[in-house]
Amino acid sequence: MIKNKSTYILGIESSCDDTSASVICNGKILSNVVANQEIHAKYGGVVPELASRAHQQNIVPVIQQAIQQANIDKKDLNAIAFTRGPGLMGSLLVGTSFAKSLSLALNIPLIAVNHMQGHVLAHFIEDENQQKPPFPFLCLTISGGHTQIVKISDYFTMEVLGETLDDAVGEAYDKSAKILGLPYPGGPLVDKYARLGNPKAYKFTKPKVDGLNFSFSGLKTAILYFLQKQVKENPVFIEENLNDICASIQHTIVEILFDKIKLAVKETGIKHVAIAGGVSANSEIRKVLKETESKYGWTTYIPKFEFTTDNAAMIAIVGYLKFINNKYDTNKTSATARLKVNES
Repeated sequence: MIKNKSTYILGIESSCDDTSASVICNGKILSNVVANQEIHAKYGGVVPELASRAHQQNIVPVIQQAIQQANIDKKDLNAIAFTRGPGLMGSLLVGTSFAKSLSLALNIPLIAVNHMQGHVLAHFIEDENQQKPPFPFLCLTISGGHTQIVKISDYFTMEVLGETLDDAVGEAYDKSAKILGLPYPGGPLVDKYARLGNPKAYKFTKPKVDGLNFSFSGLKTAILYFLQKQVKENPVFIEENLNDICASIQHTIVEILFDKIKLAVKETGIKHVAIAGGVSANSEIRKVLKETESKYGWTTYIPKFEFTTDNAAMIAIVGYLKFINNKYDTNKTSATARLKVNES
């Protein structure tokens, strides 16, 4: 393992619709710049072709800004880390191509990063206010594209214990929001209105799935049929009961997640539990996870809000951990739209 006095890693993230660059020094963030793409809101979801075009426009200024904010010169960088996958292929190619070119120009190592590992290992960014989980720990990784319970044995040894059989939890939130007539992205809005409502106003059946796997497609259908029936009887049902509907949907989703994570703790005996991914920003999930500490004797790890959504700091920290362990990649490394959390 090598550990220089000052090791600077540039992280580049372009897996979906956010272009991000971050500089980390010895695991501590010096900058973390994110350029959002608001154009997708009017289409009700991310349009891959528009996303890749926006990345091409954003990537140079975002990287320049990240290096400038870090108060270093690009020649000070020790390696370039980039998101290899999973994600949208066109978006990934923009970040991958730029990272390869920059590493060649600066003659420094190139490090490919699994986006999902980035979400998990964001917990290891140096921060005096954040406690790092010890190995092994369980991580509930929840986002628009993933819902998994992962056993983390060390930085580079991860095992999926359970995952969704259909929709991810982020999809369940966004699709429910769409049924309610809320704009994209709807997940944060469901969370917002849920805080004002009664979580037990309406009951939705939880899917019966064996083991540690999840399913959310049936819940989405149940919500759709329930609302269609209610609106038929009262055309303004949604408007009059929006807060209670959102609270009931959120209560059901959170129960589904925690039924499984409680089972995972029971089966593995591991009581160190973390959350990661975009949906880990959800207020109810954070609240319920914190409550489990005293209720079940767990130790829980909740990431800062800025590390929940897609960002380059999480890519840079994985790049740093790989760099000090001499885990480099070559220019032949290619982007891939599909990549499991235990794959590099």
